[in-house]
Amino acid sequence: MERQVIKIDEELCNGCGVCVPNCHEGAIQIIDKKARLISDLMCDGLGACIGHCPVGAIEIETREAEPYDEAKVMALMIDKGANTVVAHLKHLKDHNETAYLNQGIAVLKQSASLPFSLETVLAEVEDKPKPFKVAAMAHAHGGGGCPGSQARTIVRAAEPTATEINASSELRQWPVQLHLLNPAASYFKNADVVLAADCVAFAMGDFHARFLKGKTLAIACPKLDAGLDLYREKITAMIDQSNINTLTVAIMQVPCCRGLLQVAQDAVSQAGRKIPIKLAIVSIEGQVIEEKWV
Repeated sequence: MERQVIKIDEELCNGCGVCVPNCHEGAIQIIDKKARLISDLMCDGLGACIGHCPVGAIEIETREAEPYDEAKVMALMIDKGANTVVAHLKHLKDHNETAYLNQGIAVLKQSASLPFSLETVLAEVEDKPKPFKVAAMAHAHGGGGCPGSQARTIVRAAEPTATEINASSELRQWPVQLHLLNPAASYFKNADVVLAADCVAFAMGDFHARFLKGKTLAIACPKLDAGLDLYREKITAMIDQSNINTLTVAIMQVPCCRGLLQVAQDAVSQAGRKIPIKLAIVSIEGQVIEEKWV
């Protein structure tokens, strides 16, 4: 059938990955350092990814394509968590895709078990304010707009003041912002390096003790910082020239943070030496919800 789907200009695409989390349906993946449409049937053709491409490599075209399958998309999306489902349903609602919206909700209602509250999801889609606890999922998306900018209130139980955590800093060098760092600086020589998203240390009460002790730090924001290519070059230089041992990438659970992992992986793939990368994902509440070598 003929319908609208996205078209990606591979010449323009720089593989930054910003479009990936903004495709709620999961139709885009980074493959061989380029964004690629992996399935016609998962692309709704509404273009949520277009406005997030920094180089204008994505457009919508009309061509022969498999019919979009909302039931399949929703079945795959459930495991990604409540925020992803909310973002997707709001996306359909904002584009007046009532048939797809109703079909997606029907799939949720027919599911034997959901890893989240259906009532809360439907309330979010209808913009009815209700307390909402962010699910501890690595790929959680916010509801509408930029997921990472969604306003949230974090309610914590009263706890004893953890003075021992805040007693001393483990920072061993200055500066720390990646644009300002010299990859040949002595503190990078044979070091274990932590590449942390800007928000991580503010979210975690024990960031210094858990991640920074004995390590060299670089911080960056893949969403707001310009010059990601320079970041790749600097990390590659740390690997090849300063012989760093390991790279720990600490990011928040919001989708836009995933770009920092992509930058690190690209740098490792370009380097002459191969080093291990550890990924740590931190929830909005400051808990490490996933930690693994990638």
